[in-house]
Amino acid sequence: MKMMKKNSVLIFVVAILIFIAMQYAGPDIKNPPVTTALPVPDDVRLVLKKACYDCHSNETQLLWFDKIAPASWMVAQDIADARKVLNFSTWDSLAPADQKAKLFEAFNQISLGAMPLKQYAALHPEAKLSAVDISVLKNYITSLVSVKTSDTSRIHAANKQYNEWVGAKTKIENVKPSPNGIEYIPDFKNWKVISTSDRFDNGTMRVIVANDIAVKAIKENHINPWPNGATFAKIGWEELIDSTGKVNSGEFRQVEFMIKDDKKYEKTAGWGWARWKGMQLTPYGKTETFTQECINCHKPVKDNDFVFTMPLHLKSK
Repeated sequence: MKMMKKNSVLIFVVAILIFIAMQYAGPDIKNPPVTTALPVPDDVRLVLKKACYDCHSNETQLLWFDKIAPASWMVAQDIADARKVLNFSTWDSLAPADQKAKLFEAFNQISLGAMPLKQYAALHPEAKLSAVDISVLKNYITSLVSVKTSDTSRIHAANKQYNEWVGAKTKIENVKPSPNGIEYIPDFKNWKVISTSDRFDNGTMRVIVANDIAVKAIKENHINPWPNGATFAKIGWEELIDSTGKVNSGEFRQVEFMIKDDKKYEKTAGWGWARWKGMQLTPYGKTETFTQECINCHKPVKDNDFVFTMPLHLKSK
């Protein structure tokens, strides 16, 4: 019995010593210089600082329990990962279009409850956003849309492009594959429409179409997870709003694909991602790592097999 007590005391002392040593060996979380202040209204900045800045900026403010190892190691890794995805302290390094896209992605993650991370919000309740806070973000991002009311020239340009497309005057040969090797799928024009969406941050409207495998899965309610081979194409056009408030599709912007194959695309959440931009169908991305952008954007709906837009009901014939 005495030996057991002695061993227990020894184990306890060793554990304490290891714990103390861990504090000295813990990560040093640095805050590099802020290269620019985020150029947004004060109310928007306050919301973002409250919910995002501790991880997504160089202005991290750690609480005492964030600094205790081994939790501090997890905190340091989360901050490093977060800054790679979005860093408000280096905002000027992004092109204007990328700035809008990043703000939209941030709003998307917040409005869907994916951000702030649940484990972070549990320990930092001040980071939780109210419905008013979310409304402040949405109103600001909506205000960034450059095209509010379409002019005649934009409508004519869209009509000309459409007529060329339908009349096959513009024919793209040998479309290059996406950087991750996925080939362009021209047959998407014959697929079934399953839903629509819009991007209010950049003034575009989207139509989502699905191949036969995906349509069959919808009819059979086999959509979480989707079966291998299910493929979606999201076609984007500029959104034009005339003086009466009527919304029309403008010039073609891009088409992007999601291809389900949980074996082939195991490293990218079970989906193959690809995008081609403009009438010349230029593949998006410099390297295959562009897919991480897609995955990060779709993370809020990982419980829906990474699919945002739920399909409209399709009745079996």
